[in-house]
Amino acid sequence: MESIFATLKSCALEIDTLLKNPSTDYLSSQNSSGDTQLKVDVEADKLIEKALLALVCVKGVCSEEKNQAVLKEQDSKDSANYIIAYDPLDGSSLIDSNLSVGSIFGIYEDSLSSQNLVAAAYVLYGPRLEIVLAQKEVEHFRYCGNAWEKIGNLHLGKKGKINAPGGTQANWESKHKQMVDSLFSQGYRLRYSGGMVPDLHQILIKGGGLFSYPATSDAKEGKLRKLFEVFPFAFIYERAGGIASNGKVRLLELECAHIHDTTPCFFGSSEEMALVTKTYQN
Repeated sequence: MESIFATLKSCALEIDTLLKNPSTDYLSSQNSSGDTQLKVDVEADKLIEKALLALVCVKGVCSEEKNQAVLKEQDSKDSANYIIAYDPLDGSSLIDSNLSVGSIFGIYEDSLSSQNLVAAAYVLYGPRLEIVLAQKEVEHFRYCGNAWEKIGNLHLGKKGKINAPGGTQANWESKHKQMVDSLFSQGYRLRYSGGMVPDLHQILIKGGGLFSYPATSDAKEGKLRKLFEVFPFAFIYERAGGIASNGKVRLLELECAHIHDTTPCFFGSSEEMALVTKTYQN
């Protein structure tokens, strides 16, 4: 695992340099979800794929930008046992606005299943370059000049004050809108940038709150992808003392039939997630 984490740190530095390029040009191509790709999306994807596949312990990678996993040829003596699913640039549509974006990584052992997720990580490309690595604990690092320095471990309290509701409000179910409004009536602050990484990172840094991306009338199964986005952050939030569910079931108990499966998802501290359960199990 040390070699994987070291490679993710190296990739973060290279992608951070890519993002300093003034070009925010779109390509004519689309990714597997039908989103028009930025040139930097493709460059970041290639960079990560090459770096991870060079590791002896990695037998394959699976990118949000591709239709299928890329697996190395193996023989019976090969010890590679990790498959890494990643979103190379989550929130890349925000780049031309100069808002923070990120990369997300789920590290799976043997096969792409939520039960086989053994570590997770994300990178935040903001005013400062930071990476969060989760295995038994959730470790927070910042790049300071010429080295990565550990800031500390991230933990969620029982209750926060941040409310980050995703999805177009006109397409929400009425019960979801009532839940979101009830949090605002209690004094929760709206913090939603449209980037999964910065929004979930802020809740972790502030020690609590709720991020929600529900099923909507135009996305019955939610919008966020299980393998690349949802499962890795569920792993991180649980290790930080939080809860992650689809409103009824723990996210890390969900199956995944296709690499681009999506799901409604909620991440937060225990009191906010109790409200989610109360709302969605009725």
